[in-house]
Amino acid sequence: MINLLNYNQPQLADYFASIGEKPFRAKQLMRWMHHFGVHDFAQMTDIAKSLREKLTADTEITLPNVQLEQVSNDGTRKWLIGTDDIKTGAASSIETVFIPEDDRGTLCISSQVGCALACTFCSTGAQGFNRNLSVAEIIGQMVIANQSLRQEAGYDLLPAGERIISNVVMMGMGEPLANYDNVVTSMHIMLDDSAYGLSRRRVTLSTSGIVPAMDKLKDDCPVALAVSLHAPNDALRDILVPINKKYPLKELMAACNRYLEKAPRDFVTFEYVMLDGVNDTVEHAHELLALIKHVPCKLNLIPFNPFPNSGYETSKSSHIRVFRDILMQAGYVVTVRKTRGDDIDAACGQLAGKVLDKTKRSSKRIPIEAVA
Repeated sequence: MINLLNYNQPQLADYFASIGEKPFRAKQLMRWMHHFGVHDFAQMTDIAKSLREKLTADTEITLPNVQLEQVSNDGTRKWLIGTDDIKTGAASSIETVFIPEDDRGTLCISSQVGCALACTFCSTGAQGFNRNLSVAEIIGQMVIANQSLRQEAGYDLLPAGERIISNVVMMGMGEPLANYDNVVTSMHIMLDDSAYGLSRRRVTLSTSGIVPAMDKLKDDCPVALAVSLHAPNDALRDILVPINKKYPLKELMAACNRYLEKAPRDFVTFEYVMLDGVNDTVEHAHELLALIKHVPCKLNLIPFNPFPNSGYETSKSSHIRVFRDILMQAGYVVTVRKTRGDDIDAACGQLAGKVLDKTKRSSKRIPIEAVA
């Protein structure tokens, strides 16, 4: 059976053309599936009955399975979503997080079951890697969250056109650019006016720095860009973010500037996790300033969120303040990310789910002594 959640609007138009239907059917179906959240063909009343019957016979609209939903004391919400191994059928799971704020509602979406990049401070990386998520599994996270949140808020009580999910960040489990085609297709659905109608400024993709894919993304789907930087020099970043060995900082900074040629924002956001005694000294701050001086950017400092056996500790608040002030005095916009959802392990860097590790990376952790 064809799962129609795997298709964006042009792909749906191609499917309908292949069965002798007009391309406008794709827009109709997109609105039913995503805008209205209707997945029963029988309820799609502006589609001919004969076509509905054919769709019922040949296709499906199937969401991934929600295993658990948790709500933090601060209102952050996390869904544990089941994803079976495609070949063996063995069960893994991913996590999706919704962060409510006064002026926005941000959904953090996963792109892979685990992650193969093995950043040493990340709980997802510690779990290893199983596989890429399909489009249906990526956009399905948005469908699940949207339905759950709207149902709780009361569909009839929401003003027409109001979005509970106003922003999406591809910052959950996995490296989005390592699952390029499925992530880009999913983001096109997020941006489609017949689906969720988000602006490119409200969709952010976070990458550890896969340079060729960054160059491709700026032409295919240039959304807001965040880069997981976390170190001001190659020697340290080679350990914290091992992909740096393939795409070192000089190449990454150049790729950031190229991306800004078509980006919806005129800056890149550099994410920098604060690790006590590892990357948080005054010297590191000045080294960071030298690194980013030719890249229009904002900086987001992220206090490390501990997880078992990580080997790291969170930077002291006083060290974070000094680090921030050095950057701000140089004229940069700097935020310190507020920890949200840590009581349900939904904070940045804590997402782990359940990963049947095919890479064996989870047994190859780099000891903290190698970083110091």
